[in-house]
Amino acid sequence: MELNMITEKEEEVLEAVWRSGEAKNFAIEAIRKLCVVDFAEADLQELERRGLIVRSADKVMFSREGKITAEGVIRRHRLAEVLVTSILKLKQAEMEEVACKVEHSLLPEVEEAICTLLGHPEVCPDGKPIPRGSCCQKGATGVGRVIVSLHELAPGESGKITYIKPGSHSNLQRLLSVGFHPGVHVTVQRKYPAFCVRLENTEIALDEDLARNVFVWRLGEDNSVGLNLP
Repeated sequence: MELNMITEKEEEVLEAVWRSGEAKNFAIEAIRKLCVVDFAEADLQELERRGLIVRSADKVMFSREGKITAEGVIRRHRLAEVLVTSILKLKQAEMEEVACKVEHSLLPEVEEAICTLLGHPEVCPDGKPIPRGSCCQKGATGVGRVIVSLHELAPGESGKITYIKPGSHSNLQRLLSVGFHPGVHVTVQRKYPAFCVRLENTEIALDEDLARNVFVWRLGEDNSVGLNLP
């Protein structure tokens, strides 16, 4: 089924079904609470007729085709959330509204370019997983990236923390406890014999695996964005 055959309203319903399913709740009422648009019985009937959902009593689940379609919707929305918070620097209150608008207009090639630009993020700002795309599987680096793993910075390079890949709970808490928060500037001091960074006014030795889970907005010498264009 072609993407342009799905209306924005249908995308929003499929997104709500996905999000409700992440919470293991497939009830129509739960889906309705998560959906940003109102939908009627006729809307569900149409999605069912087109083979995107399967219904049983008051529960809604995806067909195989529906899951593939919804995965694309969720991927675009969550990539848009990373984009608007890390690059456009929008506040949380504005993020959802703008991300909703962006997701409906992303062409596949633009989606891949944005994902590559952002360093193939695995989670959105609220920690929900971002479905992987073909560009992630290929490890594409064809467009210049401004968001990279802290481990990719060379000694002397700086970045502003944009997000931290969850990993284990203990590792995440360890990073947070020493000041690794979104918006904080960090500079790589050296990589050998130990990986050391300067965070604010403190030098910290960091396990390389932890450094790979910290993603930063690469900064130039004047703290402007470094685009690393090919």
